[in-house]
Amino acid sequence: MKRYLKYILFLPLFVFITACKTNQTLVDSSRKSASVNWVGSWACAQMLVEPHNMPPAPGLAENTLRQIIKVSIGGEHIRLRFSNLFSDQPTVLKKVSIANALEAPAIDKNTQKILSFNGNQEIIVQPGAEVFSDDLNFQLKEGQLLAITIYYGVSSEKTSGHPGSRTTSYILPGDHLSDDIFSGAVKTDHWYSIMGLDVMASKNTSNIICLGNSITDGRGSGTNKQNRWTDILAARLAANKTTKNIGVLNLGIGGNCVVKGGLGPTALERFDRDVLSQAGAKWLVILEGINDIGGIKRAEDAPAKAQEIIDAYKIMIQKAHAKGLKVYGCTILPFQKSFYDAPFKQEARDIVNAWIRNNNFDAVIDFDKEMASKEDAKTILGNMHDGDFLHPNELGYQRMGEVIDLNLFK
Repeated sequence: MKRYLKYILFLPLFVFITACKTNQTLVDSSRKSASVNWVGSWACAQMLVEPHNMPPAPGLAENTLRQIIKVSIGGEHIRLRFSNLFSDQPTVLKKVSIANALEAPAIDKNTQKILSFNGNQEIIVQPGAEVFSDDLNFQLKEGQLLAITIYYGVSSEKTSGHPGSRTTSYILPGDHLSDDIFSGAVKTDHWYSIMGLDVMASKNTSNIICLGNSITDGRGSGTNKQNRWTDILAARLAANKTTKNIGVLNLGIGGNCVVKGGLGPTALERFDRDVLSQAGAKWLVILEGINDIGGIKRAEDAPAKAQEIIDAYKIMIQKAHAKGLKVYGCTILPFQKSFYDAPFKQEARDIVNAWIRNNNFDAVIDFDKEMASKEDAKTILGNMHDGDFLHPNELGYQRMGEVIDLNLFK
């Protein structure tokens, strides 16, 4: 009886101690959760993939796709973001792995890890949806190449992706998730399903979102060279002691417009998803408008089109400021002698660029000034374009990435 009485007397104390430990665990967990700082290290803008950019045979369904990305900032915990946004049927990701890329498509098998989604390897991504993987311990280094390998189940016929990857992807029939060499794969220079990668980082880590069209997407840069102007900027930030914790997200879409027309959702239509949903962003850089201007049909429409672009900039600035982002406007590059050239289109560009330069953004990145020929300010530098007097070449993108003042991001 005395023994039982001792346990009865001890029980309230035991419960109190247990409760205290539980409460402390909850507090510690809450503090840990509050201290988690997800920051985007890589992203690409999503659109409905056009028929001529669809995955080649054997396709995605029941097959394995390996895709290569170059991240900006590193970390020890990561999560990936996948898209089925523009599909009308579910897409099944049976298994997804990540690994350090060697000479593509080969991977370092020792680094390969399988992702999970709510604790499961397989995930059904519903039409119009996007999903995050569970966070995963992974030693991701800044500026490294990462291989994302997806073994698909059922795949929607309407595919969501990013056609302008400037990076080769690889397809093998069946389940080849564990293959390190991936020999005999079918090649395609497009990305499918992948949408973003975030790292868990310290509070002083952040990123820059670059919203744009083909000049941000990198048309004219080298395939598999990772030398878009955004890549050049990311490398400069990483090499600078005071900016090494700043990543760069490229949200360009080739052929994209600000207001209407063009390829993919317009900048206004995709703004909330492609800009405001990015984790850890502090700055937004906007280089858009040339495709809107290039689409002007009549001279009398030029002033109104310029004002439409300006009004759209105002909306984007207001929305970004409401989220605490600084917004930097980039002047539209010269395009005389290009397939867009016409006097009234030049007039529209002059109106837009004058507005950008007139202290309407938090700062200006004057690409027009930096890329203009000294002989004719409306023509791009002769050795800096890709032969069309519109898109920069590799040397042009290097110049664009190098002329940006890093003090804008300190």
